[in-house]
Amino acid sequence: MTGPPHPCPDAADGGGTSATADAWTLVIDGWDPADEGRREALCTLGNGRFATRGAAPESAADGVHYPGTYAAGCYDRLRDEVAGRTVENESLVNLPNWLDLRFAVDDEDWIDLSATRVLEHRLSLDLRRGVLSRRMRFVDGAGRTTSVRQRRFVHMAQPHLAGLHTVVTAEDWAGRFRVASGIDGTVTNAGVRRYDGLSGRHLEVVDTGEPDARTVLLVARTVQSGLRFAEAARTHVQRDGEVLDPPRLLVSTPGRIAHELELELRPGEPVSVEKVVALVTSRDPAISEPAATAAELLAEAPGFDELLVGHELAWHQLWRRFAIELADGHAPTTLDTLRVLRLSVFHVLQSVSPHNVDLDAGIPARGLHGEAYRGHVFWDEIFVFPLLTLRLPGLARSLLRYRIRRLDAARRAARAAGHTGAMYPWQSGSDGREETQQMHLNPRSGRWLPDTSHLQRHVGLAVAYDIWQYHQATGDLEFLAEHGAEALLEIARFFAGLATHDPARDRFRIRGVMGPDEYSTRYPGAAEPGLDDNAYTNVMAVWVLLRAQEVLEVLPATRRTELVESLGLGPAELLHWRDVSRRMYVPIAPDGIISQFEGYRDLPELDWADYRRRYGDIQRLDRILEAEGRSVDDVQASKQADVLMLFYLLSADELRELLGRLGYALPPEAIPRTIEYYIARTANGSTLSALVHAWVLARGRREQALDLFEQALHSDIADIQGGTTAEGVHLGAMAGSVDLLQRCFAGLETRQDTLWFNPHWPRRFGRLEFAVEYRGQPLTVQVTGREVRVAAGPGPGAAVRVGCGEQVRELHPGETAVFLAAGGAGASGTGDFRPAAGGPAPLSQRRAPGQRGPRR
Repeated sequence: MTGPPHPCPDAADGGGTSATADAWTLVIDGWDPADEGRREALCTLGNGRFATRGAAPESAADGVHYPGTYAAGCYDRLRDEVAGRTVENESLVNLPNWLDLRFAVDDEDWIDLSATRVLEHRLSLDLRRGVLSRRMRFVDGAGRTTSVRQRRFVHMAQPHLAGLHTVVTAEDWAGRFRVASGIDGTVTNAGVRRYDGLSGRHLEVVDTGEPDARTVLLVARTVQSGLRFAEAARTHVQRDGEVLDPPRLLVSTPGRIAHELELELRPGEPVSVEKVVALVTSRDPAISEPAATAAELLAEAPGFDELLVGHELAWHQLWRRFAIELADGHAPTTLDTLRVLRLSVFHVLQSVSPHNVDLDAGIPARGLHGEAYRGHVFWDEIFVFPLLTLRLPGLARSLLRYRIRRLDAARRAARAAGHTGAMYPWQSGSDGREETQQMHLNPRSGRWLPDTSHLQRHVGLAVAYDIWQYHQATGDLEFLAEHGAEALLEIARFFAGLATHDPARDRFRIRGVMGPDEYSTRYPGAAEPGLDDNAYTNVMAVWVLLRAQEVLEVLPATRRTELVESLGLGPAELLHWRDVSRRMYVPIAPDGIISQFEGYRDLPELDWADYRRRYGDIQRLDRILEAEGRSVDDVQASKQADVLMLFYLLSADELRELLGRLGYALPPEAIPRTIEYYIARTANGSTLSALVHAWVLARGRREQALDLFEQALHSDIADIQGGTTAEGVHLGAMAGSVDLLQRCFAGLETRQDTLWFNPHWPRRFGRLEFAVEYRGQPLTVQVTGREVRVAAGPGPGAAVRVGCGEQVRELHPGETAVFLAAGGAGASGTGDFRPAAGGPAPLSQRRAPGQRGPRR
């Protein structure tokens, strides 16, 4: 989309999203090579097991196109010499390109749209059905006009299968038309320009073959990890429903195998080329050997249209769980907002779906859509889990187990660093070791610089938070007892040990870390990286210590005893945890504003207006200053929300309780003052920043919050970071934007064995409707202004508790409850700038069933 991010009324200029699209269809009109990377990422199709970018089937990686197929959890490790150092990077591997379908007229070269007169080019992504359609018309060098229509899917019901259906019509000519349908194993990891010069050849093709007359097979292996991949592709040709058997030639070149077919085209008579593919990896469960399995699956697979029926049914079932509607809205952008919300859900489900339940794979921050961040798992998952836990709790449980299986790796990392407990890595890949790069390139200066982001120890706090929130939403005590509790306790142990006592203050302090703000890495002039007393880290460390105590209280006695014994949790250590949770230091300035870290307020101010005037886009302020010979560490500037993450994860009352436990006051006026202070000093270099800012402003400054919500929602479709979408979508921003509606504007939260609502939904958007699952009960939620209507699905099933304000009701299957929240639609106030609290009420705030908690 070269035009505006919203549907434009006239796409005749060759760019933009067509105004004919509905809320279920993303339509991209026109041929624009400069925008192809973004389109390929946005048009990715996947099923959680693997995903394929929306590249043109006839294309190769050429600077315009970038075909890419990625399988969940499939990594490989390579070494390079960079700036005199040996660096090692593990990457999600770009797999052989199964789309590979080239065509040519007579004996001419294979068609290249970049060198052809394109009359029409349209992509239509059907979100409801999970189908990408493409229509193009072109004129070749001899003046012949040809039209091509294509459909493709990556099967959501049969996770090893994919299909590509192509219809070719000679509009004004007759003659020979050549088609090459194959599998290209010569692909490399070369989808991120910053990584140019680093090794990217992860695959070696070990075998090719022809299982039958219509099928080709390619087997590849990763260089270091030794994973095996097999892809089998079957090609059929039809005219008027009749299967043709055109001449075909098996062509095998190093790393690629294909069938070349010769078709005789007649004017106006379409010929279809159907390609069905099976992709199997050695990490897939319940297989013997990838090549044999791929061949068997493909031999049994029906044709494209029959496969499409099962694929569409699987998507229909998923959309029933993830239903979201904006009805009766009067704003002209409502249709576009709904479309992009569904697009966000769509891309989350292509990266993680019910097919992931049997896999050992996490949530890659950039999905299975590209190679940015090398496919690693970050703390971004904290923004994704709420969407999944309330709809596919079994999937959320499986994704949490990715972290739990790597608990021993986190323990080893802690021991290696001289600590106890579990120290989770900032970037995680195959086995849970730290995958953060040692060096990173500043494209502005061309210099390779040390990367210190591994000091973001707060990723472990996110893991603990996700475990606890899953337990609160599902009541899954078995998971907590058998899996989650041990990880949470070891994370608490790590942070209790990381905190050291400062006799001068008689406080515990956490030194030498980084917070969520990746700009702030060290003190000015310091020889070593790391900052002291990042407020977010210190406060959330106290939170996790309290949750650890609560976990021990709720576990069955036998399991509690087993964990205490196996972990060696003696009374002295538990007393130390309580001591740290009462005497942690938090830097708070005399004006009541929470300092991002000790000494932050002593740094000089940046002339923000001057930098915006000189550079316009200052999202990557760190690169700008480094290229000038300065350092972003020397000024009060943040890449993204840091202190404000406390207001995102915790209600103001819960934060006030935590700080009060430590002996600090958080008067109501300090909350908006803190929010304003950091919003004014944040460059928003992360797509997550607008999301958090929208959340913390939602009650006090509704219109600004809505603008920020729209910005976060459109992060990828509008490519607000100027080119990063082409390298993979931002799952945290996508899932978080949907979550913003359910947990912020609808005010949904899970605590005290109750599903609570506190709506602040703007009336101009009409009615918000979405589906959730709570404690095994499917629910449909409708929010209109301050009214909430919750309908339970038909039985059987147990009743669930639903509350709003003072009211709590038992909702049985088939029943509907209607609540009217107190206060007007414009109600605000400074008591709670986070409309929906993300955690349980602190222990001191527990109330009897049916009694209103103080956070409401």
